[in-house]
Amino acid sequence: MKDNRDETPDEKYDRNMNELLQELRVALPGVQVLFAFLLTVPFAARFDQATDFQKNVYLATLLFSAVASTLFISPTSYHRLNFRRRDKEHIVEIASRLTVLGLVALALAMTGAVVLVTDFLFKSSTAWIVGLGVGGFVLAFWFVLPLLRRTQNS
Repeated sequence: MKDNRDETPDEKYDRNMNELLQELRVALPGVQVLFAFLLTVPFAARFDQATDFQKNVYLATLLFSAVASTLFISPTSYHRLNFRRRDKEHIVEIASRLTVLGLVALALAMTGAVVLVTDFLFKSSTAWIVGLGVGGFVLAFWFVLPLLRRTQNS
């Protein structure tokens, strides 16, 4: 699909960067809240009662959350360290890829958090069902539907 905007390449990359930053402003607070919550979990009174499975899910979820935070913040660092180098096209491309990877990590962290809480409350069979449901829901709305639309517009 051709973009019919009357803009220079520099204007296009500036617009793309601004759109990406707006998207990050939506995603970043969510991952930061999840990460902050996860950092407090081991200090909760009942964490010592967690099973090995729950501790493993917790660790994986914490790590996915840290990775998502890092990936969502990386475009800022990448831009700042390459600012005024006349390389906006590359910066926008890298930032876009980092953001997509951040969404994957956030999806895994959110699913892991739901599995952890569900397993703690209801035990494993319910946790797996709920985890698959949440994972499938996120997969459908964050990846499948947008990629289907993308193929329709190609």
